[in-house]
This record gives sequence, structure tokens and C-alpha cells, in this order.
Amino acid sequence: MATLSSPLLPLLTRPVPYPTRFPLSTTSVSSSFPLLTNPISLRFVPDPSRTRPVSVTAKAALLEEVGAVNIADDVTQLIGNTPMVYLNNVTEGCVANIAAKLESLEPCRSVKDRVALSMITDAEEKGLITPNKTTLIQPTTGNTGVGLAFIAAARGYKFITAMPASIEIERRILLKSFGAEIVLTIPEKGLRGAIEKAEEIARRTKNSYLFEQFDNPATTKAHYEGTGREIWEDTKERVDVLVASIGTGATVTGTGSFLKSMNHHIKIIGVEPAESSAISGEFPGYVPSILDVRLLDEVVKITTEEAIEMARALAIREGLLVGISSGAAAAAAIHLAKRPENAGKLIVVIFPSFGERYICTQLFRHLYEEVKPKNKNKR
Repeated sequence: MATLSSPLLPLLTRPVPYPTRFPLSTTSVSSSFPLLTNPISLRFVPDPSRTRPVSVTAKAALLEEVGAVNIADDVTQLIGNTPMVYLNNVTEGCVANIAAKLESLEPCRSVKDRVALSMITDAEEKGLITPNKTTLIQPTTGNTGVGLAFIAAARGYKFITAMPASIEIERRILLKSFGAEIVLTIPEKGLRGAIEKAEEIARRTKNSYLFEQFDNPATTKAHYEGTGREIWEDTKERVDVLVASIGTGATVTGTGSFLKSMNHHIKIIGVEPAESSAISGEFPGYVPSILDVRLLDEVVKITTEEAIEMARALAIREGLLVGISSGAAAAAAIHLAKRPENAGKLIVVIFPSFGERYICTQLFRHLYEEVKPKNKNKR
């Protein structure tokens, strides 16, 4: 989770924007959205006579004299503290409340923004990478690459990513827009081929650093210190069940570990595709080392068809545009919310990404014909 360089520079704070369905105790943990008192409008204009930009320390000193402003130092300070919202219109038959944690509202619209920041910050603190000197390398098929790309741009790193040539052109454009260098690999080799190529690039690139997302403890740390704590505070310690897609395992492990440490009665539920459920054992596959399967109280399997249907329903009925994995997590949360033993409980589900990133996928393919220009007959 991003930390502020000065208490005088709070990041985009705001009051909790959603109604609660619980009577709140005045002694509960305060929200992660504190109110800023007496905000002022102030913008820094660097002194042109200086050879360097005004330092953060100098900014803080000046702000201490004139008052705090509600402006982040850079885009990485906007990562985290995502809002939560109740689901209202897709919950027919549910006896529990469901609240969604909208990681889809991160700066680059994905939960992977947290992971990317944590991995880069961890490597910096260990002295393994240096801005304007180290080349960052990561194989990717999705949002981790985008997260690393925009943070690399903000902090002054060159970023190279290896990815299968089958990845959609829109994703490549997004990466290139942040200045990333893309190396395409043989589609048939999938992510494994991209990993091998990234390792090759790292071996022949001087001053380079290769992130290993699936085995990097900094990824779970991002959720233990950030996502889990935010959920605990924003629900006023009343979360009963956490639902999260498994993926690399970082989100469910880090968030679940924190919540269990605060209340061991909280249930941690992982969500897997029914067609490739590696954790449940029916389709054994690669299990990332960062995933702590002992933490999981249950694994719910959701078909791709069900996930897509729910993601579409969330857009049409809740006004929430999210990706397929969010649809899967929501479907699992609704299954749990219909169980009699969960009556009156609060189920928190994590929506990991924004739907617009999947415009060219099967999630929206059914709309293509509707929006295509109609051919007009020539007279």
C-alpha cells in the first residue's frame, strides 16, 4: 500500500461514499477515508532558477506554513483506498448483504496496480533497482504488465515486457502508451513462452531486474497491508466472509491473512474457473508458491459462461462495469449469500478489474452486431 511522504500530503481523501446497513459504533475503527479540514487551493510552481524540482521536503515545509492540500505527489499515491459498494439488484434470494471492493477504480483500473507498486517499492528498498538506471522486465498476459508500465513511467524506469503474440492489440497499445517495450512470443507457448523470453532478455540486458510475480512475497504484502486493512476498517470490523478470485493467489492470501489475524472466525473463500480448477484437484495444475491454500475455508467453482453472464448483469443492473473474473467472484458471493447459515452476515467480494479493458473479448462480443454501422442501399 502506498505511504505518504508527509502527513501534510494526504492522498485523495474523502468521506465514505456509500450508505451502511449496520448501526455504526462511535468507538469503531475510523474509515480509511478521513475528512480533510480546511482544504485550500495551492499549486506548486517550481522555481525556474533551480536545477532540480522542488523536493518533497521543501514542499512539506511550505505546506506546513500555509496549510495542507488535497493533492498527491505522484500517481502512485493514488493506489489503494478503493471504495466499497453494496450490490442491490442482482441479489434476489440472498439472505446476506454483499459489498464489493472496487479495485476496478485503481489508477490503471486493476488490482494489479497494488501488486506492481509493492514489487517495485520492495526492490527499491532492498537496493536492487534504481530509477533512470535499472531496466525492469516482466512477462505478462494482462494487468500486471500495465501496472508495472505506468509506475515505471512515473518513477523513471525503462520497462520491457514479453507477451504472447495472441494478446489483443488493444492491450499492446495500452502498454506502449506508457513507453513500454514489447517483445512478442510464440502464441502456442502461452505464458510459459513469455516467461522464458523474459528470462533470456534479463540475462543479456545490463542493469536489469526481472520480477517473479508468482513467487514474489511483495505481492501478498500489498494486500495484507492494504486491501485487507481497508476492508476491515471500512466495514467497521463487521466483515464475515471474504470472496476473491484465486489467480496468482496474492489477493486472497494477503487480504485473507490480514482479516484472519483480526478475526479468525472470518471465512476466506477462493473462486476458480470450473473448467480449470487446479486448487480443487479435479484439474491439477500449477499452484503459485505465494498462494496459501491452508487459509482457504472453501473453493467455489464458477463456469466461464456463468461469470460472463454475471459480469453483464452487473453492468446492466448495478451500473458496475467489471471484467469476467469480477463476474465469477460476484456469482460465487451470491451463491454463498443464499445459504441459510449466512443470514444477516456481510460478504465482501473483490472486483479486480474494470470492464472497459475487455471490450474486444467475449464479454462484449454479443454487442458488436448491435453497434456496427448499417450498410445503406445506394440509390
